[in-house]
Amino acid sequence: MGKGAERDRRPTQDELDRLIAAFEENDRQRIPLGRLVRFAVATAMRQDEICRVTWSDFDEHNKMLLVRDRKDPRRKYGNNQRIPLLNVSGYDAFAIIQEQRKTAEDLRSRIFPYNGRSVGTAFRRQCRDLKIGDLHFHDLRHEGTSRLFEAGFSIEQVALVTGHRDWKMLRRYTHLKPETLHKTANKTVSSTLAGDARAIATTR
Repeated sequence: MGKGAERDRRPTQDELDRLIAAFEENDRQRIPLGRLVRFAVATAMRQDEICRVTWSDFDEHNKMLLVRDRKDPRRKYGNNQRIPLLNVSGYDAFAIIQEQRKTAEDLRSRIFPYNGRSVGTAFRRQCRDLKIGDLHFHDLRHEGTSRLFEAGFSIEQVALVTGHRDWKMLRRYTHLKPETLHKTANKTVSSTLAGDARAIATTR
């Protein structure tokens, strides 16, 4: 049998905005799905990882989060990784955890104490209600990974967030939008100009 086609579904910003708004406007929804959607994109974490991290895994001082037993085909346990809580994807991972803290009932337990399957079910239901087709919660990991690249991070730097071991694995989650190269190019030019300005200043 041939290898199955790789998914390249990325949500549009409009789809994300509509999903987040629908979740946050639903007073009957016990799980803060809007917050989870934002956090998934901000961290590129898997659904089960998000629902597993504890408050003791959160390093507030250094803005880091310990993700335990990350998925690895070679090792089932012990794949712990500290990841930075960044604000480069349009959503601030650190601020979202601080937001979650305000509603936490027990700071000795999980940061997002929700059932992963329930999260997936509610996500699919809302996509159906909003007529957003062929979007899975796991696609938010794809989106978060792609946004890290679009922010200008290298393969090695992105892997420090996503936990991927090599480029072949990481490439599956990366579907870049060509128009974002303008943003990256502008950052590069600005950085170069700033460096030149500093160099000139020090020689005067």
